[in-house]
Amino acid sequence: MHVRCAMLRVDPHERPRLDEIRVNLIARIAEAEHEGWLGEVDGLSVSLAAAEDKLAQLDAEAARRSTVVHLSLPTFSQIATRPTEPS
Repeated sequence: MHVRCAMLRVDPHERPRLDEIRVNLIARIAEAEHEGWLGEVDGLSVSLAAAEDKLAQLDAEAARRSTVVHLSLPTFSQIATRPTEPS
């Protein structure tokens, strides 16, 4: 998974894999810091920020989908129980 790609739309079913990638990046950053590989730290930090952004996008999409939008339209039961007017 190329988490840095701005065009990448992560499938919500792939969230566990994205979580794994995030945890792995954190461990790799810690190792790179310990070894003094500053260039590697910078590159991995960019990837970590991208992975966290993708996770935030998934959370925002899930929140958006769970929000109910009331359109002020009558429900079927409201329409079905209305008395009919004689013609």
